[in-house]
Order: sequence, then structure tokens, then C-alpha cells
Amino acid sequence: MKNLNILKWALVAGIVIVLNLFINFSIQLVYQMPEFETFCPQKQVNVMPDSEQACVAVGGQWNANNYYSGETKLMVATAPEMRGYCDINFTCQKDYQTALEQYNRNVFIILVAAGVIALVASFFLANTPAVSLGLSLGGVLSLIIGTIRYWTNMDDYLRVIILGTALVALIWLGVKKIKE
Repeated sequence: MKNLNILKWALVAGIVIVLNLFINFSIQLVYQMPEFETFCPQKQVNVMPDSEQACVAVGGQWNANNYYSGETKLMVATAPEMRGYCDINFTCQKDYQTALEQYNRNVFIILVAAGVIALVASFFLANTPAVSLGLSLGGVLSLIIGTIRYWTNMDDYLRVIILGTALVALIWLGVKKIKE
């Protein structure tokens, strides 16, 4: 009897892990994540713009050195003071960040849908408790992974709606499962 319980929990854990690996690797196979190099190609030789106009011309952002005095000191061991520096990836990095946020939103939607499907499937397989529990926990884990992925980009209202929905669903599941 004890060995049977261990085997059931091993099956539950296996379903939870493999289900989520399957979902996530399927997404990765079908829907490619944006790559930074696609938006900001790296050159073998980079020439850093040394003026605001040259920086803006390449899509960068000029950051002025507010401490620049305009006077250079004639000392052999020191380099001249910088008037500022250029963040040459400024524009392309914003484009990459926008694409990444959209990707994470879409993956969030896919993971939530897959989690809900797994939860619904677990009710239809209630006659096999280990499989049902594995699908239920796997679905919940998929919902958690999707939410964590998109949490930083999520609107505050959506966060509250998701947390409230999850709380209601968990209470409903708990009451339903305890009655049975």
C-alpha cells in the first residue's frame, strides 16, 4: 500500500513536470523569442560617436557630462575630459524591449490557455486520481509560470483581476474537491 502511494505521487510529479516542459518547449519551437542581435546588430569594429549630432544620427542617445568645464588641462598622464557619451543602442533597444514585452504577453496568454485546458481535462479524468491531480497541479503551475513571465509588464488592474480570479478558482476547487 505504501509503495502504491509513492508510485502515485511519482506519477503526479512526473505529469506536472513533463506537462510544463512540453508546453514551454512547444511554445519555444513554434513561437521564437525576439533576439537582441536582430534589433541591435553587433559590429566587429565599433566607432563610438563623440558628439551629440553623430550619436543621434546613428539612433543613439547622448548623455552629457554636466561636469565638463570646456578647459583641458595639459597634463601628460591624464586623458581629456569627456563632454558626454553615446548610448548607441538606445533606439534599437527600445524596439527590442517592445517586441519582448509583446512576446511575453502572447506567451502568457498561451500558458494560461494551456493551464486552463489542463485543469478542465483533470475534471474529465477524475476517475484516475493520480492523473487528475497531476493535470490539475500541472495546469496551476502553467498559470503561475505564465503570470510570472508577464508580471512586470502587466497592468495593475490586470494583476488584481488575475489574482482575484485565481483566488476564486482555488477556493471553488478546494470546496468542490473536499465535498467529494
